[in-house]
Amino acid sequence: MSLMQPLSALGLVAASAVLTACLIIVIKPLLVRFLLARPNARSSHKVATPQGAGIAVMLVLLAVCGVGATLLLPAQQGQSLWPVLAGAAALTVLGTLDDAHALAVTWRLIGQTLAALAIAATLPPDLRLLPDILPLLAERALLVLGTVACINAVNFLDGIDWMTVVEIVPITLAVALLAALHAVPPGVGLLALALLGTMLGFAAFNKHPAQMFLGDAGSLPIGLCLAFLLIFVARADLAAGLLLALYIAADTGVTLCRRLINKEPVFSAHRSHFYQRAVSHGLSVPQVTGRVFLLGVVLGGLAIGAVLAHSGVVDLLLLAIGAAATGLALRSLGRGRQ
Repeated sequence: MSLMQPLSALGLVAASAVLTACLIIVIKPLLVRFLLARPNARSSHKVATPQGAGIAVMLVLLAVCGVGATLLLPAQQGQSLWPVLAGAAALTVLGTLDDAHALAVTWRLIGQTLAALAIAATLPPDLRLLPDILPLLAERALLVLGTVACINAVNFLDGIDWMTVVEIVPITLAVALLAALHAVPPGVGLLALALLGTMLGFAAFNKHPAQMFLGDAGSLPIGLCLAFLLIFVARADLAAGLLLALYIAADTGVTLCRRLINKEPVFSAHRSHFYQRAVSHGLSVPQVTGRVFLLGVVLGGLAIGAVLAHSGVVDLLLLAIGAAATGLALRSLGRGRQ
């Protein structure tokens, strides 16, 4: 049975979710002992909560993708996943160390850049996003920068319960559907399904009020995996890749620009992202995550439409619709309850 047939895909997602939930239960005592996140002035939680559930998420994802790449995919497709899996494993270790004892920003960026370089250097030579505009080396350099930016954006936006879940679930579902439509390679579909399942398994423990947090052990490698998925979606249709990343890029980018203009430290912890301001201005956490999830579903649908249409005019129209929807969502979050 093909990996992307409905029953096989559903089974893989379900198995990933169950294994993640079971592993979180097993390692929870260790997280409580060694990786307890205590609330401070910048925290969204009010009681000490174990972080590091991302360790379970990534262990299951690595196992599922490793087995799937070996047994379910053609050799070439399976081999294409090993660089991103190796990079994700390395960032899981880096994130765990950071959760246990905050690392210097320099070390974090070095680790992220090395993981991004490993992915860019092992992409298929014929994978081009802007062949008529940029030479190969320049394009690969931009992909490295974009991957590091994606890793940090996912990390920055992992600030309230279920936030990463509602960002990642619509994106991975859209990528899995694109794999079923043969718009992206089966290996990309396998990674999307595994990430979808592990996030659903984690969601049960991160529902507001959260029992567990991902921690950097989860948000950093998830950002890397997301960047890898988006690269292949963008190869199928550049507008589709942009649409799937639109909320993450917009919230992070606008917030970063605002902090630069106000001469605020960019890498210090803060509560000025749109979703954080929404909570500060009176919206409940479920209200915020519900709006972000709805936007993600809309953007996922637009991305699939862009791939199916395969038309420059349609791409521009769908990008305009996606930008308008994202702008309205950010405006709503920024205003909070009024």
